[in-house]
Amino acid sequence: MLMTRVRHASPQTRALLLERLRVQVVLGVLLGLALPLLVLLPVYLDGDDITRSGIENSAVGSLVAILLAVLLYRRVTSFPGIRAFRFVLPTYAGTFGAVLTAFLALRIDYNRPLLATAFVLSLSAAIVSAFYVLRRGIRRFYLVPFGRYEVAFKAPSTEWVVMREPRIPDDPQAVIVADLRFDHEQEWEQMLAHAAVAGHPVYHIKQLRESLTGRVSIEHISENSFGSMLPNLAYRKVKRVIDLVSALVALPLLFVPLLLVALAIKLDSPGPVLFRQQRMGYRGRPFSIFKFRTMKAEQDTTVNARTAAMTGDQDPRVTRLGRFLRRSRIDELPQILNIIAGDMSWIGPRPEAVPLSRWYEEEIPFYFYRHIVRPGITGWAQVNQGHVSDIEAVSTKLGYDFYYIQNFSAWIDVLITLRTINTMLNGFGSR
Repeated sequence: MLMTRVRHASPQTRALLLERLRVQVVLGVLLGLALPLLVLLPVYLDGDDITRSGIENSAVGSLVAILLAVLLYRRVTSFPGIRAFRFVLPTYAGTFGAVLTAFLALRIDYNRPLLATAFVLSLSAAIVSAFYVLRRGIRRFYLVPFGRYEVAFKAPSTEWVVMREPRIPDDPQAVIVADLRFDHEQEWEQMLAHAAVAGHPVYHIKQLRESLTGRVSIEHISENSFGSMLPNLAYRKVKRVIDLVSALVALPLLFVPLLLVALAIKLDSPGPVLFRQQRMGYRGRPFSIFKFRTMKAEQDTTVNARTAAMTGDQDPRVTRLGRFLRRSRIDELPQILNIIAGDMSWIGPRPEAVPLSRWYEEEIPFYFYRHIVRPGITGWAQVNQGHVSDIEAVSTKLGYDFYYIQNFSAWIDVLITLRTINTMLNGFGSR
């Protein structure tokens, strides 16, 4: 027998149909072009020649942009899973931007609402389908069983087929995975070379596992894609501007709801509305975090600061209303003030209480490195793992934090935003 399957495929494999070229084209054209054209049909029928010309030109331009975006996205996705998601926004923004530039340079009439709507809807369709595949898709990989190949089995939503002979699998969609740092025998190296030349993806096991799990191994402080320990400095500045502007816009809109929550807390249990605590922040500087109070105001003086900072499962200190606020993450909303002050971001590693942070620094190598970016209200670890406090779980959480820092960019922030909405609805990871 040539292969041995170590995991079985599931019906979720059907989710991968969304990755097929024809499906992506149909979704993009139907949602991104046909739908807005249907809405603008009365304008087209009643409009003058200039209006009709603008709609026609924009329709053609949008069709070209959608087709180019689909083709380009399929060409540039170097790894499946989480890393593939990162290319959705840049490809669609790039192709639609190129079409708009052509219209302006050639002085071609175009319809702004149609072009803008086509961009938003086609991008949304691509993001949602990529997100669905990421969450539901089961992928099959052919594994070369030499070197550190066992780490492959820790990747979720995958089916592994262990190769027994150095022969290219009889599968036109075969994706081969190997420890490319291992000194393979000549027959296996030749097979890998022939597979790559034949058009089969050949992945290094470490990079593939990171792409599938969204977590790096804590062996050493991994260099990011910019070749240094510094995250994307340009995006860090842009992200700060986005955080500040969005927080200033959101604060007046949320004022009345926040006021109602404050009143409910006051009626539910005695004590202050807001809870303040010293957390370890950006560049290792402590700051005072603001949250809605979700626990009883009385403090147990018999426990130390580190124990008091931990929240256990079914913690008796949590109030009735507090459980709902924690599950929905509404208790975190006062941290808009921390964002405006520059202590936090909407998205980033969650800041730990100072006693816990200092304890983790003593026990876990490289823990302090997570402070290289601003902490966030939500983060990559929160949507993947949830609340943790013991050392082993914190080490796993640190792998998610390092993955976020290593891939610090707009694409992962978009992905975290989508998954945070799901987390708020199902209460994943709350205590």
